[in-house]
Amino acid sequence: MSRVLFVLTPQVHLLDLAGPAQVFSTAPGYRLHYVAEASPVPTWQGVPLCAELEWPTLDPGDLLLVPGWRSGYGYFTPATLDRIAAHHAAGGTVASVCAGADALGRAGLLDGRRCTTHHDLQDAFARRFPKATVTRDVLYVCDERVVTSAGIASGIDLALHLVAQRHGPATAARVAREMVVYARRNGEEQQHSAMLRHRAHLSDVVHRVQDRIDADFAAPLPLADLAAGAGVSERTLTRLFTTATGRTPLRYQQLLRVERAEYLIGHGSTAESAARAVGFTDARMLRRLRAR
Repeated sequence: MSRVLFVLTPQVHLLDLAGPAQVFSTAPGYRLHYVAEASPVPTWQGVPLCAELEWPTLDPGDLLLVPGWRSGYGYFTPATLDRIAAHHAAGGTVASVCAGADALGRAGLLDGRRCTTHHDLQDAFARRFPKATVTRDVLYVCDERVVTSAGIASGIDLALHLVAQRHGPATAARVAREMVVYARRNGEEQQHSAMLRHRAHLSDVVHRVQDRIDADFAAPLPLADLAAGAGVSERTLTRLFTTATGRTPLRYQQLLRVERAEYLIGHGSTAESAARAVGFTDARMLRRLRAR
C-alpha cells in the first residue's frame, strides 16, 4: 500500500484537506497519515485536528500533500521544508492545494517549474517566487512530480488525477461516483481518457452500465444484457445513456476500443493485432471508426 502524508499547518482549510483525503480513502491501496509541527492543529473553520508529530518513513511511491491555509497564517519551519524537498529528491511526488503551494515554493521545488495556486494569491505568489512560472485559470498543474492545484474543491480534481495516473481512469471514475462528484476535466485541457471524459454526469444507472463496459469493453456486450443488468428496458437505457454521455452504449464501447487500439498502435502493435486485442474481428472496423 502507498502512503499519503498530509502535512498540516495552523489555520489549514478543512476542504483543502478533506477533499483529497476522501478521494484517497475511497481509492484502493492507500494509507493516510497526518503530521504537523504541533498538535492539535487549529483550522480556519474552527475545528481542531489531531496530527502526529513524528513523520513516517516515506518511500518514493508515497505521496506528500500540503493542504492550503488561510492567507497570511500558514508557516513551516526550515526542517519541515527540508523534509518536503527531500521526499521529492528521493523520487517521490509532492502536491499542494491552494496556498499549500507556498510551502513547495519555500522548499525550492517550484524553481524552473510551472505551478498554480488560488486565483486570489497568484500575483503575490509570482512575486514571491520569480523563478516559478505561475499558470493561471487552470485547476491543477503537474511538472516533474510536483503537482499544484488552484484551491479548495480543485484539490479533489488533483487527487482524482493522481488516482487515475496510478490506477487508471476507470478507478478514478469509480471513486468520483462513490463521492457523487463529477470526474472532472483535466487541469488544463480536455480529458484524454474517454472513461473520464464521459463521466461528467450523476446518473447512477448510466454509471453502473459504464462500469460494466469499462471493465470488459473488448467483449461482446449486447444492449439487452446491459439493460437487464441495470434493471431498465433497452429503450430507457439508450435514452438515459445518450442524455448523460451524448453517445449510445455501443458508441461508447467503440470509443473505448478505438482509444485502446490507438494506444497499442502507438506502442508498436500493428493495426490488425490492436484491432483483435480490443475485440474487433479485424482492422477494417477499426479503420472506419478511426476515420470518423
